[in-house]
Amino acid sequence: MESILELVSDLPIRTFSPGDIIMKEGSRKGVLLVLIDGEVEILKGILQINTVDSSGSIFGEVSVLLDRPHIATVKALVDCRFYCIDDPMKFLESQPLVSLHLSKLLARRLDSVTNYLVDLKKQFEEQDDHLGMVDDVLESLLHQQRSGS
Repeated sequence: MESILELVSDLPIRTFSPGDIIMKEGSRKGVLLVLIDGEVEILKGILQINTVDSSGSIFGEVSVLLDRPHIATVKALVDCRFYCIDDPMKFLESQPLVSLHLSKLLARRLDSVTNYLVDLKKQFEEQDDHLGMVDDVLESLLHQQRSGS
């Protein structure tokens, strides 16, 4: 299969400088961005949850696919270049290989999160104190994932 960068190489390029906010938590940009080069940090509130420097990384997919505001802030750490998909739903409908790539990416994330939740649930299911509530919360989250909610 072609790489995501090859599949979107004819799209416009957007550049960002260090410190630029690429996507802001709670806002809606309505675009998908595919990292060509550079490094960004992902922030939830003021907490850095990840840094990303992998070419081909996609940003904005949760907001676009669920039609809701961005769930995190993406901030440039260095000069960055992105391919920009301005009408992502139309683009994804017309580009099945890109849609497949995005589906695999999201499936890997879901698998990782589900495995993490199961591990946490195992750690806290025998707790009789206030930590036992963690088991109840995790069971609820796992149930939501299984039912597709």
